[in-house]
Amino acid sequence: MAANPPPSATVYARNLQERIRVEQLKESLEELFSEYGEIIEIVAKTNLKAKGQAFIVFDSVESAQKAIDEVQGFELFGKEMELAFARTRSDATVKREGPNDEFESHKRRRLAEKDKKKAAEQAESKLKRPGASGIAPEAARPIKATRGAGLKSSNPAGAAVIPDEYLPPNKILFVQNLPDEYEVDSLTAIFGRFEGFREVRLVPGRKGIAFVEYESETGAISAKENVAGMALGAESKVMKVTYQRQ
Repeated sequence: MAANPPPSATVYARNLQERIRVEQLKESLEELFSEYGEIIEIVAKTNLKAKGQAFIVFDSVESAQKAIDEVQGFELFGKEMELAFARTRSDATVKREGPNDEFESHKRRRLAEKDKKKAAEQAESKLKRPGASGIAPEAARPIKATRGAGLKSSNPAGAAVIPDEYLPPNKILFVQNLPDEYEVDSLTAIFGRFEGFREVRLVPGRKGIAFVEYESETGAISAKENVAGMALGAESKVMKVTYQRQ
């Protein structure tokens, strides 16, 4: 069983009525929870996975604790709310309590975790498709790429299993379609500004490709999200950035 999240200023509410408009839900939550302290913000989203959930960000842990104790199980729009402390601090809390660089770091980590989860879900979905279409288990089984190869597999069956855009995140990026004149220094200027940058590695005898390594997946994800599709050189070549194949 997972441990309960530590006390924080953010209350996580679930089992909310999904048929209510988001703005109406936020107004009702603010009216209900404002009795327990100053509310910094209320986050509720419309996408399918986030429906029926909300985050109420207070100005103090004490207010959040009091709200959980007294509102737990309260029936709102015909459904009993389930309340707990949020597992991570909200953007608003970090921005309010810490320096700007801490907020930016927190935001990068949160977005990195979100992208990592999304990529894993996409890869899993892609892997399940061959079996679902009636292909024999042996044929549907993915062909493992050579560890550390990094380059796209020449085996068409293996490459079809997980396209580049669905590869799960790791700390090494594979960069393609680079202008011939781009060397280590040019690429370091682009990729070196992201957290945990280690090095750029060119491939001897091969123009237009490189590997960029970070200390963790967080930096690699952030770099990929920010520089993929960047136009480089006099010909404005569009740089392709994917995760290295494992």
